[in-house]
Amino acid sequence: MIRVLVYLVIVALLAFGAVWFAERPGDVAITWQGRRIDTSVMVLVAAVAAVAAASVIAWSILRAIVRAPDAMSRYLRIRRGVRGYRAVSRGLIAVGSGDARAAKKFTTEAVRIAPREPLTLLLSAQTAQLSGDRDAAVATFQEMADRDDTRVLGLHGLFVEAQRRHDHAAALAYAEEAAKHASVPVWAGQAVLEFRCVAGDWSGALERLERNMRSGLIDKRTFRRQRAVLITAQAQSLAGSDRARAIALAREAAKLAPDLVPAAALAGRLLGEAGERRRAARIIERAWGANPHPDLAAAYAALRPGDSARQRLSRVETLAAKGPADAEAALAVARAALDAQEFAAARKALAPYTATPRKRVAALMAELEMAQGDEGRGREWMARALNARRDPAWTADAFVSDHWLPISPVSGRLDAFEWKDPLAGEDHGAVIEHRAEAPTATPAAIETPPVGQAAAPGVTSPRARGEHSRPSAGVLSAKDADANASATSRSDPGEGGPPQTEASQPAPHPHPLPASGERERAPQADKPASDKPASEEKEKAQRAAEEGAHIDPFSAGGRSERRAMAAAAADESRAPRGRAMPAVAPAVIPLVHAPDDPGPNGEAEVEPAPEPAPPPADGWSRIRALFRP
Repeated sequence: MIRVLVYLVIVALLAFGAVWFAERPGDVAITWQGRRIDTSVMVLVAAVAAVAAASVIAWSILRAIVRAPDAMSRYLRIRRGVRGYRAVSRGLIAVGSGDARAAKKFTTEAVRIAPREPLTLLLSAQTAQLSGDRDAAVATFQEMADRDDTRVLGLHGLFVEAQRRHDHAAALAYAEEAAKHASVPVWAGQAVLEFRCVAGDWSGALERLERNMRSGLIDKRTFRRQRAVLITAQAQSLAGSDRARAIALAREAAKLAPDLVPAAALAGRLLGEAGERRRAARIIERAWGANPHPDLAAAYAALRPGDSARQRLSRVETLAAKGPADAEAALAVARAALDAQEFAAARKALAPYTATPRKRVAALMAELEMAQGDEGRGREWMARALNARRDPAWTADAFVSDHWLPISPVSGRLDAFEWKDPLAGEDHGAVIEHRAEAPTATPAAIETPPVGQAAAPGVTSPRARGEHSRPSAGVLSAKDADANASATSRSDPGEGGPPQTEASQPAPHPHPLPASGERERAPQADKPASDKPASEEKEKAQRAAEEGAHIDPFSAGGRSERRAMAAAAADESRAPRGRAMPAVAPAVIPLVHAPDDPGPNGEAEVEPAPEPAPPPADGWSRIRALFRP
């Protein structure tokens, strides 16, 4: 808008000047070397303007001719730079995409166009790394390290190559050299810190950590956490030689990071041994509230070395009440209760976690059963412990350690270990878990007792167990073995026992074909119930109740029928031991069936159909009438 206004103002001024000259005519006479030229003022002004314009044009042409070589060289230089930039850009894209062939092509072009440019050197080094030419990469990075503008970049490349060939001394030297730069790069400060930690130089690591904090490489929270880890490691190394110094360092670490379990456990143990039990208890309780851990429970239980097992149990229960109710608290209480032989307390603490137990829960349950004399149950829990999911452990970079370490032995990272499930965050498939299920009453597992003798519910024959199910634990208790032996002696006809009835035969296939006896009994099932003797009706009712515990889901009548049969099986399984099992009458199962389907009593409930119309006389019409609805 302003430019338009300026343009209009200039045009108006020119127009005003032209009008002013036109309104004031005059004559101009020029005499030069005996010649006289008469003209008007307007012509003179136009001639002056034309001469000025011609002079400007001539000067511009002369100037362009004089400056043509410089302009040409500048144009070629710009064009070369554009081509080099394009070659470097495409080369870096090829390196990023993993196309070594294209990367070499564009690297050659970039080196030909701009051989000493920093980006060209970087592209050459990365192309050599992509092609596997480590020597060429090292030579290029060394050339970059010798220049002031690419010094840190070259040192970083040399550091990476030294780590790849496992030359830790050279890697540390490159990192130390880069850390001397005015603006310390993050990788150099962290690398020097980790190298000193790997070497066990805790004092040097603390010094480097202070420099990283002053350089702004880490924030205050990270500084406090890493300092707590470093002085905890230093306190562990000094615990055997300088106990007073180790106590001071452990207390400082627990203050800097209250949730750091190794610091709190070490401080509590050292303070407890020094007689400062109250201070040690406060440190452990504060850490337990933030992060329950078995090391804290062990240190808290050992605050008084001369206490009895029951006193340690009471102390552990007090600690468990001060933190969140989780599995670690229950395991700590159960461990102390087992040591104190308080089996009821141990079982109560482990009860919420026995449905899907982990290894430690299953091992404690096995120890509990063994301590109470039930060797069979103990071995069963031991077998479950083998297949149970792993408990949390100190894990870092897929490395599991039985104790905490300040750095990862795999990558050398500081504060890498975490107390977590080693399988967390990874899909390892379903974990095999043995479930001890109560034996269900199947046709092969039920035997008909003699008259006046009660059948032991839930006892299966050895043949049925061998053919259908085998416990994963593979162990039977003595009581179960006696019950099985007695059941076998009653059910084996070769030893003088009563002959096996039809219900004691081996269990059929889940989709059985009807046996010959069943085919013979099939027509009788359609007869009314009133025509059968009372003993046959009772036997049929008992057999129906027994078969309700083993239902084929594909042959069941419906959801209501399956629910009723399952309820009958549950009632049978809840029958007390040592009592005669009464015959369970079959439940009344409502069926929704088609009009032409016989009902439960075998009577066809057929609705009266209308009389069909007389067939037509025509033959083809009679045939078509057969297919009409």
